[in-house]
Amino acid sequence: MTTAVLTDTHCHIDAYDNPLAVLDDARAAGIHVVAVTEDPGKYRLLRTRLGRRDGVDVALGFHPLRAGAASPHDLARFLRLLPQATWIGEIGLDFSRAGVATRKQQLRVFEAILADPQVRSRPVTVHSRGAERETIARLAQAHVPAILHWYTGPLAAVDDALNAGLWFSINPAMVRSKKAVPLLQRLPPERVLLETDGPFARSGSRPAVPSDLLGTLDHLAQLWAMTTGEARKAVANNEQRLRCTASEPPPA
Repeated sequence: MTTAVLTDTHCHIDAYDNPLAVLDDARAAGIHVVAVTEDPGKYRLLRTRLGRRDGVDVALGFHPLRAGAASPHDLARFLRLLPQATWIGEIGLDFSRAGVATRKQQLRVFEAILADPQVRSRPVTVHSRGAERETIARLAQAHVPAILHWYTGPLAAVDDALNAGLWFSINPAMVRSKKAVPLLQRLPPERVLLETDGPFARSGSRPAVPSDLLGTLDHLAQLWAMTTGEARKAVANNEQRLRCTASEPPPA
């Protein structure tokens, strides 16, 4: 039987000291990597650096903390690059202390991105720190079947996200955090995907790497009362459904 390939849906591969070694390790573990970027310039640089390397997709991103200082030229460049991107991320909103001062600018950029019909035909990984309700509402309105990356918002908004067809990606730090337990217990297995957010998330005392998702899968299997093989198949099926959903036309 062929082991299902898993996807790290949110990894800052360019932030590791040795990105190519991390990708080689991921491939050996059967993990496909989505290399998120923080702005259009970094997207182009990483695509050039990685070329047509197997096992990785470079995602076109515009991190909200960068979008807050973006010029119209930066946004136009992002939209111009959309046709060549297979994944989008990281985009979103950040109304935490770090980003609240640029709230209006972030909203302008996020709404402009979501207004482009091409966004509905690609998987999207989304940042929502301190702005969870606003992020979910705009994704629902735009009919974008996005992934909420490392969700830390109110549990009361989780049902709104599920009703909007959104997904949640879980990383190694989350399954070891007591704060994340209520979220993990609330999420139906059919809406869960995997991420590392490496190297910014930790796995024990070191930065998380894509192969750590095998351990994350073990934690989820216990939570779901499944074998690890069953959990792996469930998550792989979720990834396939995400891709299918992203290619469907929005409801009229």
